[in-house]
Amino acid sequence: MTIFAKFRSFDLAARLLMVNQFGINLGFYMLMPYLAGYLAGPLGLAAWAVGLMLGVRNFSQQGMFLVGGTLADRLGYKPLIVAGCLLRTAGFGLLVFATSLPGLLIASAATGFAGALFNPAVRAYLAADTGERRVEAFAVFNIFYQAGILAGPLVGLALMALDFRVTAGAAAVVFAGLTVAQLFALPTRHGEQTTERTSVLEDWRTVFGNRRFVAFAVAMIGSYVLSFQVYLALPLQAETIAGARSDALTSAMFVVSGAVAVAGQLRITAWFRARWGTGRSLVVGMGVLAVSFVPLAVVPGPGRFGVAAAAVVLLSAAALLAVGTAAVFPFEMDTVVSLSGGKLVATHYGFYNTVVGVGILVGNLATGVVVGAARPAGVDWAVWVGLTLIGVVAMFALHRLDREAGTNRPPTRPQGGAPRTRIGPAVTGLRAGSEGRIRMSFRAAIPEAGPPAGGIGTAGT
Repeated sequence: MTIFAKFRSFDLAARLLMVNQFGINLGFYMLMPYLAGYLAGPLGLAAWAVGLMLGVRNFSQQGMFLVGGTLADRLGYKPLIVAGCLLRTAGFGLLVFATSLPGLLIASAATGFAGALFNPAVRAYLAADTGERRVEAFAVFNIFYQAGILAGPLVGLALMALDFRVTAGAAAVVFAGLTVAQLFALPTRHGEQTTERTSVLEDWRTVFGNRRFVAFAVAMIGSYVLSFQVYLALPLQAETIAGARSDALTSAMFVVSGAVAVAGQLRITAWFRARWGTGRSLVVGMGVLAVSFVPLAVVPGPGRFGVAAAAVVLLSAAALLAVGTAAVFPFEMDTVVSLSGGKLVATHYGFYNTVVGVGILVGNLATGVVVGAARPAGVDWAVWVGLTLIGVVAMFALHRLDREAGTNRPPTRPQGGAPRTRIGPAVTGLRAGSEGRIRMSFRAAIPEAGPPAGGIGTAGT
């Protein structure tokens, strides 16, 4: 099935959310890659002020995901999506006019908090709307997500030829259009409602007390640290390889990465799901992410094999990272829903994003330190070996979670040779008042005739 046909197979709400995500990434990435240069160049801000502004933007998003997810569960998904798009419209619009540090900080905080509002809500809405097809839905969603990342910087580069403020205004117009579209075309949707009223702190205790979910979130930090190297370690490697021409090599790397994600997502998801199911697909996908850095450990620079060979190895690593990310993402999003037990889904997404956001911060800091120490010592390979080991540890953690799910899973008996139905084990050992799943299984409650479906996330309640 083609991407368009798969996209058309979902209802209006799901399609709108997918297009919305393309627009979100288009508007964001047409502006943000050029923001630091604008602040330090035409506005003449000091380096500390530029760092402060970017830090405020990051904290107001990563640090507020849990708040955004909680609000989405309490107020409904649509209001938070609309509010987030509207707030980012205002934030980018303010960047057109703001020249003082206070005004720029307000704009930065607004654009960050906007992401914290709509991000968990969009994912929870898509999961609720597509039900048993959510793995497929998140696969298509990731195509639109990656297409926006691919197109955004190119559109922004063209607009930057005019002026940064033109780019900021165009980004604001994109989000204004998304706001209107979500407001009038997106149906109202809430998560699963309960008759018992709970406080915000009780909801948070439910999420924090979901030990399997927390363990999964921590294990998945490795995936995000590795996939994020396309923005950190790989561009630094491109500079080592190509020197003054590193921009062209970096651009080629992003094109390869985006093309793999857009063109291969559906095939990758279908192939992994048919062979391993959800739980083991996450393990194998993490393994692909880990292996991505092995070629760079073998050819850490242009010295031994030349610039051309080193560039090919870099592009190959970017392609493998894209394959691993495409393999992991749909099953990862599905697992968050499964481990939430269908309750407080947006809050779980918010907490999950906060955990991996902190992990990315620490991981990038550590990677930067290792890169800075390894290059003067002439041991560039140590960077790539270290990243590979992170992937191996994360893969082992996911494997352990999957094995524990299998151990706790009651046996299923096929009847009359018919395809077996994976229903997932009953959940045991829940804390009082907790909605989290303790026994994890990635098995979806759908018929299957092929290999077993695997197991960290889908369990019966």
